[in-house]
Amino acid sequence: MSAGDRPRGGRPANLADAMASFLAASGLAERVGQASIIAEWPALVGEAIAAVTEAEAVTPDGLLRVRVATPAWANELSLMTPTIIARLNAGRPARIRGIRWVPAGEWERPTR
Repeated sequence: MSAGDRPRGGRPANLADAMASFLAASGLAERVGQASIIAEWPALVGEAIAAVTEAEAVTPDGLLRVRVATPAWANELSLMTPTIIARLNAGRPARIRGIRWVPAGEWERPTR
């Protein structure tokens, strides 16, 4: 940030405000919001669900991919999807539009 970019009064903007402005201007704010769900997954879904799942990825169009310990759990969680999506989206501008429950072993994380 150059001196010409500073708010009136000569004080620099705080880092959080500068980052929020950058993310909004770059169009990345929604993707960062979606990605934060992966880190916050255990707190958002609770201990019981977090113990048998792992949120792994979010597509740009809002599809969350979650690895599940067993097919039985995947089936059970698929019935709970609307409730879980509502919990994930509560108070967030970035939206999750769906969840793909993937039993362990059926989908492997891509290598980078």
